[in-house]
Amino acid sequence: MTRTPPAVAPPAAETGGESLLTVLIALGVNTVIAVVKSIVGAVTGSAAMVAEAAHSWADAGNEVFLLLAERRAGRAPDARHPLGYGRAAYVWSMVAAFGLFAVGSAVSVWHGITAWSAPEQEAEYTIAYIVLAVAFVLEGISFLNAHRRVRRDAERRHISDATFLRQTSDPTLRAVWVEDASALIGLVIAAAALALHQLTGDPRWDAAGSILVGVLLGVVAIFLLSRNMAFLVGEVADPVVRTRVLRWLLE
Repeated sequence: MTRTPPAVAPPAAETGGESLLTVLIALGVNTVIAVVKSIVGAVTGSAAMVAEAAHSWADAGNEVFLLLAERRAGRAPDARHPLGYGRAAYVWSMVAAFGLFAVGSAVSVWHGITAWSAPEQEAEYTIAYIVLAVAFVLEGISFLNAHRRVRRDAERRHISDATFLRQTSDPTLRAVWVEDASALIGLVIAAAALALHQLTGDPRWDAAGSILVGVLLGVVAIFLLSRNMAFLVGEVADPVVRTRVLRWLLE
């Protein structure tokens, strides 16, 4: 009796299509949010809001690289690359992660430092709170779309969501999930910084919010860089998957 291989992953075509949709949703959301945040940041002069605008622009740029990663990795094998172009996804995902660090993190930290000793400016932050709230809803929609995929694939492999995000060989899904999660955290930081600035009258709270957003982006970028590098240099396969494949071969 012929046995079939164990189902350890969904078909490549299905996974690729879902990854593309996930990136497109994130790109659309981040582009709209980045434009609005930039306008509000210019109007209010808030350092935290400017940092959030940089965050969204960096995320939108990263999604472009992730789309490129999906396109390059999906190319069919040829004479020069008989094993296909799958690892191209890790290369372009690393470029996206570096962009997140260089653009988002560096700009946010630098702007926060320069705004630390800036004179107090009168500003109406109501519009900023509204934009942050709307951005939280939109980012939440994008995050839930990515999280549903993470939860489904993690349950299929009988592991936790965190373990799946660390072990998955899909760099696009990992990048979108982590970026959306950090975006939600960044929005909370920005809102708290604005509120503390208003309550205390001390603009350094606003500057501190910008610096914290930058540090958050730096941590995310380092995580994404390390995971993509691990797959590029040939990290050992997930023990669960390896055991299933060996069991099937032996049977």
